[in-house]
Amino acid sequence: MIDNKTIVLTGASSGIGFEVLKLLAQGKGNRILAVARHVDNIKYFADNVTAWPCDISTQAGVDALFRKAEELFGKIDLFYANAGFPYYEEFNYTDWDRIDAMFRTNTISPIYTYAKYIAHLNGREGILAYTVSAIGEMAMPGYAIYSSSKFALNGFQQAIRMEKPDNLQITCLYPVATDTNFFKVANAVEFEKPFPVQKPSTVAKKMVKGIEEGAERVSPCGLFGLSKVLMGALPPVKTVYLNMEKAKLERFKQKLSQYHNRLHADAAAAVEHGRELGSQIREKNREVVGELEEKAEKVRGELEEKAAKAREEIKDRIHGV
Repeated sequence: MIDNKTIVLTGASSGIGFEVLKLLAQGKGNRILAVARHVDNIKYFADNVTAWPCDISTQAGVDALFRKAEELFGKIDLFYANAGFPYYEEFNYTDWDRIDAMFRTNTISPIYTYAKYIAHLNGREGILAYTVSAIGEMAMPGYAIYSSSKFALNGFQQAIRMEKPDNLQITCLYPVATDTNFFKVANAVEFEKPFPVQKPSTVAKKMVKGIEEGAERVSPCGLFGLSKVLMGALPPVKTVYLNMEKAKLERFKQKLSQYHNRLHADAAAAVEHGRELGSQIREKNREVVGELEEKAEKVRGELEEKAAKAREEIKDRIHGV
């Protein structure tokens, strides 16, 4: 168990981060700054947990996070850069901002965090933890942008280990697909998860243990390590596996097409309904206007008749005089 540490944990409100938060909060003497974009579900998590909303995808956000942590703790013993998000899609579009958003969160932010943390430690001992992902070592169809963001982070941690000062421990997590809100974020349309899938609680326990033991990497799924060896020795095995995942993407594309067709059909039906409703309203308006005009004409006639009678009465009175 990790005890008596001051800890910053990003991506703490859901998934692996939430399960890690549960474990770290149990540690004797631990004080935790739990960070996420939205922290409503962890606001009153425990007495030793401070929930703080922060967007770590920007330099300003990361700088503010370090200032907040230094105000609370002074020194940060463990910084776990866990925040990240995926896309599941066919990469067939030109959208700079969409790509940029993922790399700012998944890659640039943790890289910048390393530099900030080294400066913060100033020679003192510290632990930096990253959630990299198995997909940062083996690319998957449907995850082109996500996989590339994780490959970049994996490349950074490999290189920086050869440069880092001795006072810093770096522990990286390589989970396979984890049964979390991760897949709901990846796409609004439900899709088949890649094989295999683990529980986030299992992943969190192995990561916390790995940090405690000073491990460089934590691979919570033994099957992934075995499959890498098997695929290296027998390339056709990898081909078969990736073809299975490509088939999932093809089924998803069909499902997505059907979903978009339904949306278009619903939108067209809504437009047609709007036109019909507009036509009915216009017809009703014409009826109402016609009725009002008839009433106005009737009132005009009645007034004219009364006016004529009044004129006749006046004439009669004048003649009578």
